[in-house]
Amino acid sequence: MPFSHIDEAGRSKMVDVTEKQITNRAALASGYIYMKRDTLDKIISGNIEKGAVFEVARVASVMSVKKTAELIPMCHPLNITGVHVDFTPEKEKSRVKIDVKVRLAGQTGVEMEALTGVSVAALTIYDMCKAVDKDMVISDIKLIEKSGGKSGTYKREE
Repeated sequence: MPFSHIDEAGRSKMVDVTEKQITNRAALASGYIYMKRDTLDKIISGNIEKGAVFEVARVASVMSVKKTAELIPMCHPLNITGVHVDFTPEKEKSRVKIDVKVRLAGQTGVEMEALTGVSVAALTIYDMCKAVDKDMVISDIKLIEKSGGKSGTYKREE
């Protein structure tokens, strides 16, 4: 299958979605940020000097979802109708799981928006905690599921 963002002459292009059906679409992405146990304890107890880490990261995630088309060259500007961001501290693994679900009624999917939301949430956590832990690692950012559109439903098999 040829790449949809390359024309016959090998030039980059944005896919034309003009004729595509408007459908309800959703995507869920997730990722992790690993940190020292003490850092995770400080986040949970609200003892990070810069403030409420998860709430700032949640707002950053939502903002980034809405600006994905400004960051990823071939993404379409979208009328996002819903963003849900969850943080799950996992003390035994000294990490935080980040889940971002994005929804809209539109002509193209929201996978890139969900992945961007996870990435920026993780980067925001790093930024807010780097004074106490520069060894944090962001990893495993991936699409978990998506629905809507011509290709239908996708669910990652783990």
